[in-house]
Amino acid sequence: MRVFALSDVHADYDANVRWLDELSMQDYQDDVLILAGDVSDSLGTLERTFRCLTGRFDTVAYVPGNHDLWVRGEGPATSLQKFAAVHAVAADCGVATAPVHRGAISIVPLLGWYDYSFGEPSSELTARWADFRACRWPEPFDAAAVTAWFLERNEASLDTENDTVISFSHFLPRIDVMPGYIPAERRLLYPVLGSTRIEEQIRRLQPDIHVYGHSHVNRRITLDGIDYVNNALGYPQETRIAARELVCVHEA
Repeated sequence: MRVFALSDVHADYDANVRWLDELSMQDYQDDVLILAGDVSDSLGTLERTFRCLTGRFDTVAYVPGNHDLWVRGEGPATSLQKFAAVHAVAADCGVATAPVHRGAISIVPLLGWYDYSFGEPSSELTARWADFRACRWPEPFDAAAVTAWFLERNEASLDTENDTVISFSHFLPRIDVMPGYIPAERRLLYPVLGSTRIEEQIRRLQPDIHVYGHSHVNRRITLDGIDYVNNALGYPQETRIAARELVCVHEA
């Protein structure tokens, strides 16, 4: 059994859908896919993508990303209601949103958001970042309250123990997983990449590997004894920072 990582498939793009559809129907039947968020804000596209991947992998484990919780047009009125709807689609498609245990391996999803612990958002970021318009939170939720709401739902999983524990989140748990070559103009986005509170939960769980998404900057780095892996499919034009390949993070 192998464990593969993938995030940010953005299945609203035809090129990404073709890439997913071209994955082998035979090669991964005994394997697990960690799908670390950002599939689509469309529930129909989300379902199609889930069914595509569950037909290819023995198990698909998923956490929603920010794009998945956008509220636009008809449907759920708030992003918390959208979260419930996304989980209902996952359950209907046989996609795991709770810890997965396969023999000596446990795979633990960690929900999250961003709370500006990586920096305060600038006025430019506030104007540009789509979440500030496409996500709707009930009053009086602010970014810190949204983050706390998601992290609270991780608490029951933080005592997971096994020979190998792999955790995963959509959002970054620490800003130093970002490489030093990121130009200053791109660092504008750092406040909305994640939260140090996710890292606090990772330290309590003590996984061997943590998979994350969201940044679209593919990287594998070991920090304080944990192997951090990002493997985003990304947008079709992001050929320099994202790779269009599956990455195996563990093989039993």
